[in-house]
This record gives sequence, C-alpha cells and structure tokens, in this order.
Amino acid sequence: MVASVKVFKKTSPNAKLTVYLGKRDFVDHGDHVDAIEGVVVADNDYLKGRKVFCQVIVTIRYGREQDEVMGLKFVKELVLINEQVVPARRNQDKKPSALQDRLLKKLGSQAHAFTFSLPTTAPASIVLQEGGRENDAIPLVGVEYDFMTFVGENADDRSHKRSSVSMAIRKVQYAPLTPSSKQPSTMVSKGFTFSSGKLNLQLTLDRELFYHGEQIRFNVNVKNESKKTVKGLLVAVVQNVEITLINGHYNKRVASLETREGCPITPGTSMSKTFTLTPMLNGNKEVRGIALDGHLKDDEVNLASSTIIAECNEATGFVVSYVARVKLDLGSMGGELVADVPFKLMHPAPGSAMYQGKGKLTKTDSQQGRYESNYAREDEDENIVFEDFARLRST
Repeated sequence: MVASVKVFKKTSPNAKLTVYLGKRDFVDHGDHVDAIEGVVVADNDYLKGRKVFCQVIVTIRYGREQDEVMGLKFVKELVLINEQVVPARRNQDKKPSALQDRLLKKLGSQAHAFTFSLPTTAPASIVLQEGGRENDAIPLVGVEYDFMTFVGENADDRSHKRSSVSMAIRKVQYAPLTPSSKQPSTMVSKGFTFSSGKLNLQLTLDRELFYHGEQIRFNVNVKNESKKTVKGLLVAVVQNVEITLINGHYNKRVASLETREGCPITPGTSMSKTFTLTPMLNGNKEVRGIALDGHLKDDEVNLASSTIIAECNEATGFVVSYVARVKLDLGSMGGELVADVPFKLMHPAPGSAMYQGKGKLTKTDSQQGRYESNYAREDEDENIVFEDFARLRST
C-alpha cells in the first residue's frame, strides 16, 4: 500500500504567497527540537525585487488582557527566528527532506524550501483555561507560537498584511521512551504537644510516570500511634503552575475524592487502602486557571503535560508539575496531616509501545515516517494530501 502524508497549507489574502508545513507540532527532545521544515511559494511577478521572510514569534501572556490598565502589559513577545528565505541569504547546506524535495518538484520553480530549528530554551506551548469564556477574540493566558511568512523590503517590514501568512504551531514534550521504573513514596509524621505518640502516613504510587487518561493508584498506609482519631481523608491530584516571568505560583485540584472509608482510625489502630483517581479535563471545564496543552482546532484538549527541563537549561514561560496528595482530617482540634508525592503526567512518545491508541496529537508525524520510507515510489505525487491550515480552537 502506498503511504500518504498530510501537508498543511495556507495562502495569503492576496493569493501571492503560499506556505506548506509538514506538521504543526515540534517535539522538544531535551538536547534538540524537531526542525521546522516546509516550502514557500512566492509569485515572482508580485515580488518585484522584494524579499520573503520567515519568523517564529512566541507570545508569553501571563495576565488577562482585560486587566491591563494605565499602560500596564501582561505580555511578552519574542522573535526566536528571523530569516530571509527568498532569495535565500544564507548557504543552504542542509539537504531538503524527502517531503520538501517532493513538494519542490510538484510546486515548480517558484517554490523555495526552508529549515529552521527552535532553541531548546524556548517554553512549551500551554494555555490557561478561562472558565466561562464568552469572547473568543480575547487572547488566552499562556504560551503561543506563530510562524509568520511575509513579503517586505526588510525583516521589519510587516505592514503588508495581505501578503503575509500566519500559522499557529506548537512546541511539545513527550514522555521518555524509557521511563523510570522506581515507585515514588513518602512518609510523614505528626506529633502533638500535649499528648504522646505520633500519627504516621505513608503514600506510595505504582510508578513515577502516568499517561493522560490513565488511572493513578494511591497506596495509603496510616499507623495511628497517637491519642487522636482520624475522622476522614482526602485523596487528590494537584496541578502546580509556576509563572517564571513574575515568580508566581498557584495550584488547582484536577481530581479529588473525600471519603470516610476505613475511618475513624482510632488510637492504636492502622489502615491500608488503595484509592484510584483519573485526572482529566472532564469535570474541570469551568475551572479558571487550569493549565492545558496548547491546542489547535482539530485536536483533543488535555490537561497540560508535566514540564521537563534539561539540566543545562533554565525554566521559561510556564512550568507545570503534578503531585498526588493525601490529607488526613483529625477534626477541629487535631488539625491535618498531608503527604505529597510528585509524579509526571504526559503523552507517550510517538513510536513507543504505549503510543498506539493514545490519541491523534501527532498522527501527522507517523504519516511522515511512512512517507519517508516509501519516498522512492514513482507515483507519490498522488499521495500528498493538502489541508488548509486552521487556527486555534476556543476552550
């Protein structure tokens, strides 16, 4: 069977400039990021000596636009890539990929290939949910990427909007191909001023990494050597969000269960139970501030994946992490005892054993892999499927 590949296409309003991208998600592998590879077709008669430039712009919005008053802005915009592609100003040492080569042959002499690489220090795509959002025109808080292609006299000449193309892309991270096999665990104790003995709580998870949609098992052990009584407990998955630009931090529960199962735990007794929770966006769609994966129009919306930071890099943008939390309720006089165990929540990497059936976020990547392996076939012009590029979906 002949392989096919989807190519995303977008044309400028005046139809003089068309950009083709093989994918919209670019994976951060820690030591490098997937290259942005594509082809631009420019009408030579329209250019008349002008040039075509490509830019990658990251917008980090850390506050709502409606809260900006008296000139105060909660947004930072950075140009990560700024290159002239027509005519090419730098040496094209990199050989075009199989897909680029096929597009160049198919699109003719006015087609030009380009290849760029995002820095590993660039933040991952993420948006914060705006509960009850009614106006889709209001920018979302979070990190968004735009791939801009435009005609101008120089790289700062972006005034001709009719001859420009803007395409939303994402920088994403996936779970390691060989995740750690260790079982994270913690034990906490609480003593009391006017009575002897301690209350001990141990929380253990089956593993350190979980995939979106999987159940998380909380293995809870309580040993009550105090003279207090445990009246109930709370089991929860907590999402922590750090906003690096302002050193801000907050957390949201994305799954929780309050129960009195196994309670009361009286002095001198113990309890061992297993609870399960599945952190998902369903049930949290009206909760403002929950971090979501930066999403495109035809993608499923998920809770944001855990942010992995390479040892040599500093965190930028938004950093997302998760903890499993168990809280014991000792009543109004006894207070609480809390145990937190950090874990990672991510999508499986394409090509891993766990990837099959885990959603369609990078279906295009697997299509491209099949395309590369079948590149030599003579009839492949029939197997490039062009899809008009779609903008962001509202939450």
